[in-house]
Amino acid sequence: MRRKLILDVDTGTDDAVAVMLAALHPDLELLGCTTVNGNIPVEFCTENTLRVLDHIGRADIPVFEGLARPIVRPDFPVPRRQRDHAGRYHPDLLPVPSTTRRKQATGAVEFLIETYRAATDPITLVPVAPLSNIAAALALEPRFVDLVPEVIIMGGAHALGNVTPSAEFNIWADPEAAAIVFAAGFAKLTLLPLDATHRALVTQHDCAQLEALGTPAAQAAAAFIGHRIVVHDAHQRQSIAHSTPVHDALAVGSLVEPSLIVTQRYHVAVETKGELTVGRTVIDTHSRGTGSPNCDVAFDADGAGFVALLLRSFAAKA
Repeated sequence: MRRKLILDVDTGTDDAVAVMLAALHPDLELLGCTTVNGNIPVEFCTENTLRVLDHIGRADIPVFEGLARPIVRPDFPVPRRQRDHAGRYHPDLLPVPSTTRRKQATGAVEFLIETYRAATDPITLVPVAPLSNIAAALALEPRFVDLVPEVIIMGGAHALGNVTPSAEFNIWADPEAAAIVFAAGFAKLTLLPLDATHRALVTQHDCAQLEALGTPAAQAAAAFIGHRIVVHDAHQRQSIAHSTPVHDALAVGSLVEPSLIVTQRYHVAVETKGELTVGRTVIDTHSRGTGSPNCDVAFDADGAGFVALLLRSFAAKA
């Protein structure tokens, strides 16, 4: 039986690759995508998700729009208008054809709650975006933590940040939501921080292999990842030149091939108040705190295996 999942996204380039992998892998059944305010405003996330699904022939997968802002703050720790003014995170739509399809009338949080209430089979929840929708579902349905059998989160960092020296974007974008999710007590919670995703880099050579496959998904993935490589070469300075992590897709990949990541169990909490550390995932790797381990944290990943998975998954049309 195929593994059922729901993907929570703020669809830019790496989310788009994750959406395509979840929609096309033969061992997965993507029940729906929920969108949330993140790298770009939520309405652009929704439009991008619809476009990507249509482009790969999976217009049957519904898209539910979620929260347009963090659950507590009126905006990110740094207001979006200041970030946009600096020339970053401009809300461009992805370079795939437009669609006439529209989001579902039901909101993302309502969809999550009702789907898990009615579920008769296990459904893995895979949030690869700010955790606003998940925290809202926990607040509205106290049983939500018990209804969700497994959560795989892409977010956080231990040794490196990407939006501040200590914080990764998804957690930083709504730190109060993230703190709620990690403290909720999910029975099976896995975290893929930047420490793991930066161990699974995709190169320009890999993009050429994807492009050569000729399918809509492979060519779109090559374009999205190629754009990421240009950005990362200019700003992130990867250990391997002309390469990039594709963070969110690795989270989906680990669902079908658990051997792609290596995890250890730790207590994870989120800093919500520190002026310099807000959004940091505090991973207690040396048992210095009082909290019990609540999360399986990945610190390593199989880059070659991840690329091979992308190539296999995108070789055939839907």
